Amino acid sequence: MKPPTLSQGANLSIDSSAVRAELSWSPGPGVPDIDASALLLTDAGRVRGDGDFVFYNQPCHPSEAVTHLGKETTADRVTDTLAVHPAVVEDAIQRVLLCASSEGGTFGQVPDLSLRLSDARTSAEIARFDMEGGSETAFVSGELYRHQGRWKFRAVGQGYASGLAGLATDYGITVHDEPTAEPAAAPTVPDRSVAPRPPSESPTAPAPVPAPVAAPVGHGVEALPVDMRNRLSLRKEQVAVSLRKHGAPGIAARVILVMDASGSMDSLYSRGVVADVVERMTAVAAQLEDDGVMQAWTFASDPARLPDLRVGELPEWLRLHVRPGGDKPEQGLQPGQVDMVAVGYGNEEHKVIAEVRSYVRAHPSAAPTLVLFFSDGGIYCNAQIKGELKDASKEPVFWQFVGLGNADYGVLRRLDTMRGRRVDNVGFFAVDDISEVPDQELYDRLLSEFPTWITAARRKNVL
Repeated sequence: MKPPTLSQGANLSIDSSAVRAELSWSPGPGVPDIDASALLLTDAGRVRGDGDFVFYNQPCHPSEAVTHLGKETTADRVTDTLAVHPAVVEDAIQRVLLCASSEGGTFGQVPDLSLRLSDARTSAEIARFDMEGGSETAFVSGELYRHQGRWKFRAVGQGYASGLAGLATDYGITVHDEPTAEPAAAPTVPDRSVAPRPPSESPTAPAPVPAPVAAPVGHGVEALPVDMRNRLSLRKEQVAVSLRKHGAPGIAARVILVMDASGSMDSLYSRGVVADVVERMTAVAAQLEDDGVMQAWTFASDPARLPDLRVGELPEWLRLHVRPGGDKPEQGLQPGQVDMVAVGYGNEEHKVIAEVRSYVRAHPSAAPTLVLFFSDGGIYCNAQIKGELKDASKEPVFWQFVGLGNADYGVLRRLDTMRGRRVDNVGFFAVDDISEVPDQELYDRLLSEFPTWITAARRKNVL
């Protein structure tokens, strides 16, 4: 059986006790030098100290769970390899991030960049992930992570326009702009790399996350319960950090939320997962929208427009409108509530895509539109979805799809290779359990392709 070629956001189970992660590219004039590295992260998404950074100048983790094996060069290929032994990764480590940095250029100048996973004992290929860079000088190609007692791999493909310093700061690594006069206790790291230090060991380390403070007054935020207001304040800053990473600080956009309400989503509604997703997306709208108002749709067999979500009304909005398909309140429909029985139980994504497109055309905006589309899969109207999004490539809208679980997402996994579009207007990634994804990671992935699309859309006169 041919090993899978993964798309961005795809994941698969890892059964091998030892894995080789081979980052490779084609050499040539003007191609920068690339160095592979790994970060071992706790469930807080941070390194514990110097030893959790594995790279060419510190090639073996103290636990021997991760090793940098080094580069091999042929006439047409350069490969930098890491070995990971999931079985001996310490219990405190939840994720092994597979990273890279460039010296003398950006990842957009690196042709044929790919990550190949193989079984270190048998050399059998497990999966391959082909990537394309842009203006980034640091890159996360993928990650090995624990999920329900097993190890899995996720294809990430996320670059950092803010460079290695931006990536480093995210994960608890201190960036020293100038070399110190005295030898450091940490391993010596050349200028093109960054040595991590726990915040407690360095006066210039990123400060610990401060105690929540109330979000500034505006958008009706003062009407929120204190705990929700505090979460919103911190999440807005995390959205801003993600935008700065991707070279788009201060950008404005209209945000539209689309929520799957098909029958297979029932458990996610009943467990409060969807309500939590909506609250987390409200921070995106509060950061990007001038008025803090987000348009919203729900869909199953048919689409339905929901009342606009205003930040200050979030608790009541969640109570009234975050409901699964087929829901019929015993007390009858309240003002503004959608009849979810009429919405149905099936999956007809193309209908809601068409309806959102019609709304955008009828209500032009000076700012670009970002659609945040959440679904748990079961997609079967592939031709219709493909047709809608292909036609939508001429419109000032970026469609960011998020898969909630390891399911069948049909054409959404293949949209990056879809031809005939004026500009690449779609992003997609899937997560096993979105409740386990930290806010900063979620926002990084949600917003990783949006700034790139804006640049391309302006160049093609879409914006």
